[in-house]
Amino acid sequence: MEWQLRIYEIENGELDAWIAEWREHVAPLRRRLGFRILGPWVDGHTFVWLLGFENGEAFASADASYYSSSERRAVDPDPARHIKSATHRMLHDVPE
Repeated sequence: MEWQLRIYEIENGELDAWIAEWREHVAPLRRRLGFRILGPWVDGHTFVWLLGFENGEAFASADASYYSSSERRAVDPDPARHIKSATHRMLHDVPE
């Protein structure tokens, strides 16, 4: 399983709208396309979640397929409009 930590700074006053659209559009589509989601968590205007993928395809390729899918392109307005800045970090297992 490959995991990516996603940290989003949400525009002031838009956190509730972002969460509603993430729940309605982003999370369900990610799950339908084989992703696993841990989270989300919030701290002030910061929205954090872990996105995992393991389906015989590299995370980057699966992520690109998500963004190019007709279902994702059909989401209008784009929920990403609420994101002021985003940080994505690939996480790797630490052997015990």
